[in-house]
Amino acid sequence: MTAMNKRTYSLEELANHVGGAVQGDGSVVISAVGTLEGAATHQISFLTNPKYKPKLKDTNAGAVILHESLQGACAVPALVVANPHAAFARIAQLFDTTPAVATGVADSAVIAPSARIGCDVSLGHNVIIEDNVVLGDRVSIGANTVIRRGTHVGEGTTIHPNVTIYHDVVIGKRVTIHSQTVIGAAGFGFANDKGVWLTIPQTGTVRIGDDSQIGASTSIDRGAMEDTLIGTNVIIDNQVQIGHNCIIGDHSCICGATGIAGSCHIGKHVIIGGGVGINGHISICDNVQVTGYTMIVQDITSPGVYSSGQPAQTNREWRKNAVRLQKIGSLFDRVKALEKQV
Repeated sequence: MTAMNKRTYSLEELANHVGGAVQGDGSVVISAVGTLEGAATHQISFLTNPKYKPKLKDTNAGAVILHESLQGACAVPALVVANPHAAFARIAQLFDTTPAVATGVADSAVIAPSARIGCDVSLGHNVIIEDNVVLGDRVSIGANTVIRRGTHVGEGTTIHPNVTIYHDVVIGKRVTIHSQTVIGAAGFGFANDKGVWLTIPQTGTVRIGDDSQIGASTSIDRGAMEDTLIGTNVIIDNQVQIGHNCIIGDHSCICGATGIAGSCHIGKHVIIGGGVGINGHISICDNVQVTGYTMIVQDITSPGVYSSGQPAQTNREWRKNAVRLQKIGSLFDRVKALEKQV
């Protein structure tokens, strides 16, 4: 669908943009997004969580994006769609006021003579582009970012300030990489010889598919011999660690503070919650959800939801349960003895 290039839209125009239907006055003019509680008459909001349905009667929003099942439940004009959250995302993109990471090529940018730079590329102050780097058309790179030799960056990709991309990395089209992230650092490869650690050179690289997003302060290590692979339309949150030779399947989601050890194979459409730890050499099949603070120590071969993190409880309850847990071994032995008597 072709994006529109202006800052105000009628509700009818927005409905056409997302493929929805208008309920009420389609001429309402919208210029921003907002919450059900805080939106003004020039803003559009959305409802996906049923517990917020009572707020519909009091909202001052100019319009609300609703699911088809809620037609007629809104006192203000509505945009009726099958997926309100996705429609909201597409509409919010029209009103995005985030400034460009760079405009033009700064005088302080350093570009190696052997680098190949596409059309309409923007490089911020102190950007360093090393030998044989290839930047596609419309690439934007923020200040103080370093792109090391031999790296390829696909067209339309945005790299925010203070990112480091190591040598020979391959980044697809329309990728976004946020600040302080490091792509292609050496994987954690060492051999031990009588207590002395010996470095194993990491001679693979990192390949990132089209339309992926990588959060701030995330590290993706290069492969030891083969490559670390991030698929198409993968979203990775802030402060995530992905070890060497990992494979992350298309359309997967990895939330913040997750650590994935080397040589893990994560399938497609996998959602991994925050703070999850995954042991090395683990395989997770497609269509798995892992809830926050879960520890994965063996392969997951069936789709579904997996958990191991413990919900918070009062300190008194936790202490009591901790004591009981210490007694579980003796309790097990007693039950086994009773079973034998029966």
